[in-house]
Amino acid sequence: MTGLETTVAILVSILGAGTPLVFAALGELIAERSGVLNLGVEGMMLVGAVCGFIAAAETGSPVAAVIVGVLAGAGMALIFGVLTLTLMANQVATGLALTIFGIGVSAYIGIDYTSVALPSISPVHIPGLSDLPLIGPLLFSLDPLIYLSFAALAGVSWFLYRSRAGLVLRGVGESPESAHAIGYPVIRIRYAAVLFGGAMAGLGGVYLSVAYTPMWVEGMTAGRGWIALALVVFATWRPARVLIGAYLFGGVTIVQFHLQGAGVEVAPQLLSMLPYLATIAVLVVISRDINTIRLNSPASLGKTYHPDAH
Repeated sequence: MTGLETTVAILVSILGAGTPLVFAALGELIAERSGVLNLGVEGMMLVGAVCGFIAAAETGSPVAAVIVGVLAGAGMALIFGVLTLTLMANQVATGLALTIFGIGVSAYIGIDYTSVALPSISPVHIPGLSDLPLIGPLLFSLDPLIYLSFAALAGVSWFLYRSRAGLVLRGVGESPESAHAIGYPVIRIRYAAVLFGGAMAGLGGVYLSVAYTPMWVEGMTAGRGWIALALVVFATWRPARVLIGAYLFGGVTIVQFHLQGAGVEVAPQLLSMLPYLATIAVLVVISRDINTIRLNSPASLGKTYHPDAH
């Protein structure tokens, strides 16, 4: 393999490693823009991953896997929504409980599928374009779900900044009292945002179990849900920056694999820590800029609200 081919292979691997983070972080970004902090992303990703994998194993259809995984993630988010938006439970505690629940229930559901392997999803091949040197494999021969992540980014960006509904969502996140006062159904809007966040987390999980590593392994998200949460802060609640951050952390993940393959004499446990160390380092740097955080974070983020209480 030539140096150019190796570079292209690494870049494609980075796109694949970053894609589940793109899905999960975009979903969480929408939820947080509405003022809801859901720390259950890891659990929703795991449940989406195992349900999508089972659907793919039983039907042989990646499309069925995506549908089932999205619905499973949204179902987990619905549990969170009922507890926090209807019953007014603490969002932080409920999100942590959702993650613990997701870890346990995914392990239980997937226990009979740990030795099952799925066929890889074939990349899209566009005649002429896919055969171009460098940009062909990099842009026109990717997994269909990677293209879906690009579409999701474009859709979320348009929704937030070009649509009336996106403006209303941001308004609810800034001041739910004011939004309610002028007649907007704050709780319904937040439910919709939370369900979208769960669906996207489930989609990220499906990508992991069906496309990225087509097998089910207990706890296979390996902390990616937490990295997705950190990405939203890293991106200062802006969709385009989510993509940059996801590929940055995806690149760190791929680098550790190449270092191990190259025989670098570093403890493998230390190399496995690299993505999480990078996450901590980035959060520390961003947290030093308090003004940016205050200007971009939704004012009501994490605060319980119910119209009857105001």
